[in-house]
Amino acid sequence: MNLCVLLLFMSNIRLVLENFLKYGILIDPMKIFNMFVGVNDPYSWPNLSLICICNLFCLASYFVEKLLSKDMISESKGAFLHFIIVITCLVFPAVVIFQKRPNPIGAAITLGFYSILVLKLISYAMVNKWCRKKQHDNRKQLHRRRRTRIKSEGGIWMANGKLETNGTSFVEYPDNLHMKDLYYFIVAPTLSYELNFPRSERIRKRFLIRRIVEMVFLIQIMIGLIQQWIVPTVANAMKPFGEMDLSRMVERIMKLALPNHFVWLLFFYWFFHSCLNVLAEVLRFADREFYRDWWNSESIGYFWQNWNIPVHKWANRHVYRPMLEKGFSRTQGQIVVFLISAFFHEYLVSVPLQMFKLWAFMGMMMQIPLAIVVARVNKLSPVYANLLVWMSLIVGQPVAIMMYVHDYVVQNALEASSVA
Repeated sequence: MNLCVLLLFMSNIRLVLENFLKYGILIDPMKIFNMFVGVNDPYSWPNLSLICICNLFCLASYFVEKLLSKDMISESKGAFLHFIIVITCLVFPAVVIFQKRPNPIGAAITLGFYSILVLKLISYAMVNKWCRKKQHDNRKQLHRRRRTRIKSEGGIWMANGKLETNGTSFVEYPDNLHMKDLYYFIVAPTLSYELNFPRSERIRKRFLIRRIVEMVFLIQIMIGLIQQWIVPTVANAMKPFGEMDLSRMVERIMKLALPNHFVWLLFFYWFFHSCLNVLAEVLRFADREFYRDWWNSESIGYFWQNWNIPVHKWANRHVYRPMLEKGFSRTQGQIVVFLISAFFHEYLVSVPLQMFKLWAFMGMMMQIPLAIVVARVNKLSPVYANLLVWMSLIVGQPVAIMMYVHDYVVQNALEASSVA
């Protein structure tokens, strides 16, 4: 084991030295900042403006829920209004991005904010609807109001420290319908709404400082790897992809696989461990189960269920289980969940690049046959099944990156030639 680690370290050091000798130092953190805020390009400012405008969708959803709680509109009209809010929340930023054409990196981050907001608003509307239904059923059966707190399906609260339970009464519907409650949920590191979130007793300052230091340090490392290693590799791969030179295409994909996977692993730790824990600590949000041991996955299903727990809980609670309750099969429910995931993957790539090639969508849908293959291999050897899961992660992402970058370069070259 030590020998393997030593050989891996030495081979990677050689690649790093080779990169510096060939390209020099390319790292410039200000380029990333300028790409997002548009210091040199005022037309890039829509990225920040769109993030501010998302408050309007929060307010719209809040006022619809207030009207429903007071029986001023029917459930069908409320559902229709929520549907319009969600669709507008998806379409509006896409239209602005297509009109203003901001930098793709900033546009992708902006659409990430809107995608999270859409999932949160859906959960907010559905949970409040369940509360009204349960409240109505209680009144009908017992002719008196009962507490209508909705519990999550998580099972065990992954609490940080002691929970605030002594002397604290649970919030009941419709007492939860106020701005403070909504915005706490909007900024909380979860996608599934609750009337009563688990809360930690205090903010741990040392823990918070460590996570903040990790955030700052790791983002610099990722920016450095992208600018120094990934960008030159992708740029050098355009000629083989344009000439359809298969052997050189494979070589470039393999060369990109290593730095891309490093960045992906760093991003996972940076976002799911550092960022979400900073947010949770500041908000005293006690449910810290953001991921499980996905690296031990012996099936594709186990990986998708454990690498992103907030999304998994949302999909299980608001898509998969409701479909089972309506008579759909487990397979149909899983396919619909993958379709939704594939849509958002494509949405976050195609709209910023302003082209629709469906590589991300097809990549997600290919997970279904891949899951069947891995499941059969798992029956023979769990070790080889885990190896296949890792191979799909290491090789699949560089292929998608190369395809999108190639198509993006070709599209922009054609537009430039047509203008000229």
